[in-house]
Amino acid sequence: MSSLLFSPIKLRALELNNRIIVAPMCQYSAHDGTATDWHLMHLGQYAVSGPALVFVEASGVEAEGRITPGCVGIYSDENEAALARIIKFYRDYGSAKIGIQLGHAGRKASAKLPWNGGSPLTAEDGAWQTVAPSAIPYGPGWHTPEALGDNSLGRVKQAFVQATERAVRLDFDAIEIHCAHGYLLHTFLSPISNQRTDQYGGSLENRMRFPLEIFDAVRAIWPENKPLGVRFSATDWIGGGWDVESSIAFTMALKDHGCDFVDVSSGGLAPEQQIQSAPGYQTSFAADVRRATGMATMAVGRITEAQQAETILRTGQADMIALARGMLYDPRWAWHAAETLRSDATFPAQYARSHPSMQGEPVPGNPPVPKG
Repeated sequence: MSSLLFSPIKLRALELNNRIIVAPMCQYSAHDGTATDWHLMHLGQYAVSGPALVFVEASGVEAEGRITPGCVGIYSDENEAALARIIKFYRDYGSAKIGIQLGHAGRKASAKLPWNGGSPLTAEDGAWQTVAPSAIPYGPGWHTPEALGDNSLGRVKQAFVQATERAVRLDFDAIEIHCAHGYLLHTFLSPISNQRTDQYGGSLENRMRFPLEIFDAVRAIWPENKPLGVRFSATDWIGGGWDVESSIAFTMALKDHGCDFVDVSSGGLAPEQQIQSAPGYQTSFAADVRRATGMATMAVGRITEAQQAETILRTGQADMIALARGMLYDPRWAWHAAETLRSDATFPAQYARSHPSMQGEPVPGNPPVPKG
């Protein structure tokens, strides 16, 4: 029986040769939002290692939308030029497609790098004003965000538009809008963080309004033949918060607005969360969303083994498998999964001799045989 993990899937005109996705993973190694050689190495390794689609980490649509001073942005010409270098590597050497996750960190912005504690920046560190739907801090000791008004809502929307225009110029293959993990658009969705009394707060319909407006603004610019998706947290893991039923309603609305896939994660809204983590702990959320909506769905979260990924697909829990930490630990995960599942993964010509079928075989002229 052929492997589903290594079967093709099509999202609009984008043809993927397997179902393995490299999820966006923050590297906290940019300078003023500009990707560095670290990103070329980090993303470049996946270009040649067999996954079908690789996402650049959450990229701030404005400088204030970065999580930390080390986060990638897509708001300046310098940012754009650095990303162009990475895309050129993909086009010149890679077999994978490349997408970008557009995001705004909202009230979780202006934080220190994780290895420096991840706590809120101080004024001496260069802290900046954070924003949110309501002036409610992420947690004790965090900056109190400014509640977005009409003008600042328009500014954020325009920042997403301009970031999309840059993504079009860069010729990314896909965009994912970040509505998860307690960042700005997630805080609009959750009743815990959104306590507005205007058209953007209160009812589920109102709380979904601004994220859907952002989606529409991006979809209007993004080429018709290229897929546009959304990552969201299926649950806040907090009583009275955003939940799976709300996620299904949001997915149905996204589908009506022209969304092509959803990437189903969870949590991140507030420190009160009670996450029940275990291998594959989020796949049931993806399954619920997929079953109720028919939307092409990515499962993510502690998926580490090839047979585990294959089972998720075969049991109808998801259409694609997104890996993050598993890929950090084993950048050749797709190659090893293909061997386990007796399937084929792409190898660059330079590495073809490492394929299991070639191991132990001599390579003529390498090293060269002395003459005479």
